[in-house]
Amino acid sequence: MKAGKLRHRIDIEERQGTQDTTTGEITYTWVPVFEDVPAAIEPLSARDFIAARAVQSEIVGRITIRYRDGLEPAMRINHNGKIYNPAGWLPDKDSGIVYLTAPVSLGVNEG
Repeated sequence: MKAGKLRHRIDIEERQGTQDTTTGEITYTWVPVFEDVPAAIEPLSARDFIAARAVQSEIVGRITIRYRDGLEPAMRINHNGKIYNPAGWLPDKDSGIVYLTAPVSLGVNEG
C-alpha cells in the first residue's frame, strides 16, 4: 500500500476501568493506545454495501493501517470525533505483515 493512501490520522483506543478506592465503583474510560496513526478510511462500495446488507451487517466501510501488533477487535477507532468499531483486524493477503484492514461499523462504542 502506498503511503499517499494513508492520508487520514486516527487514534486507536481501548476501554480501561479504574476502581474508586472509597466506593469500589468501577468507572470505564477510553484511553488512546496508538495515537496519530496514518490510515486509509474507505466507505463500502455500492456492491459491498448490498452484499453487507444481505447478511444484515452494520459494516459501513474499511480502515487500513500499517501492520502493528497488539490490536484487538474490542478496541475502537477515533477519527476527528467519529467513532468506528472494528469487526476484526485482517492481515494483508500477500505477507500478512505489511498492513491490516478493519471492516468497521459506525457509532459510539460503550464497550
